Amino acid sequence: MTGNRDTTENQRGGVTVRRATRNDAPTMLALIRALAEYEKLEPPDAAAQERLVRDAFGEKPKFEVYLVEFDGTPVGYAFLLETYSTFLALPTLYIEDIFVLPEYRGKGLGDALFRKCVAVAKERGCGRMEWVTLDWNVSAQDFFKRYGAQHLKEWYFFRLTADKFDQILASGVLPG
Repeated sequence: MTGNRDTTENQRGGVTVRRATRNDAPTMLALIRALAEYEKLEPPDAAAQERLVRDAFGEKPKFEVYLVEFDGTPVGYAFLLETYSTFLALPTLYIEDIFVLPEYRGKGLGDALFRKCVAVAKERGCGRMEWVTLDWNVSAQDFFKRYGAQHLKEWYFFRLTADKFDQILASGVLPG
């Protein structure tokens, strides 16, 4: 593998991983819709798609997107952002999404994309990387375990949706 911070190439397999640009917005959105279909979820609506493009490619991007290409065709992506570990006192690279179109799996594309994520984490001095997988996605779980990633059984993943914010701020707690 050769490359710099934004591009990694594997000449043997026609595989390129590169940071997405604003010109890649339609491709990014198409890949997100493909992930939604794969996960049997509703894809982002038009307003959400506009926010994704703004937040990825605006003046102060909230996350980074890397695309993996096979023979020049984008066939997967990774969404990366940083959090921070108070106990390590180091940044953590969080992978929001990492996805390769199913028909392109088994060609080393996921490997190249994940290795790019690891390279970004190392370049930034991150103490770790974190992500979640769906409980039914055993192939993703097995993929990450091959690299030595650990399933953190002692941790619970929580989510609070925006529709609860006003109620909590007004009353301090939710009823029930």
